[in-house]
Amino acid sequence: MARIDWRRLLLAGSLLVMLAPATADEHVDTDWDQLNKTQQRLLKPLARRWDKLPLERREKLLKGVERWQRMKPEQRQEARRKLARWKKLSPKQRKQLLKRFRRFRELPPKQRNKLRRLRRWFLNLPPAERRQLRRKWRSHRQRKRDAP
Repeated sequence: MARIDWRRLLLAGSLLVMLAPATADEHVDTDWDQLNKTQQRLLKPLARRWDKLPLERREKLLKGVERWQRMKPEQRQEARRKLARWKKLSPKQRKQLLKRFRRFRELPPKQRNKLRRLRRWFLNLPPAERRQLRRKWRSHRQRKRDAP
């Protein structure tokens, strides 16, 4: 029977742990003072409560800052426009949109791609044709709701 050299095994295991990349379960605890100036500027509305936020939320926000910094000016402008639209929605409308978004994300990739293609097709229609289709869909939904 082979003899196990526990010291070598322990040393090898320690090296593996030190050299292994961080896993998704590991969180970096970043205090507000440790953020760089750009991160602090972009996250300024959260400054007072940053250190009280859960680690997962902080990481998500920091990833958002990184994504924001990689965006082109046009993409940033589009994001600002969407945020302004979001802020104008009522809580009920926001809840409905989030529900739709989650349902969409749960669809199989093929079905999501099909819906994206249909949306692009719809948006490329002339405005009058889009209005006509919307009226048709609304009346169809209404008839469906009214049916016994």
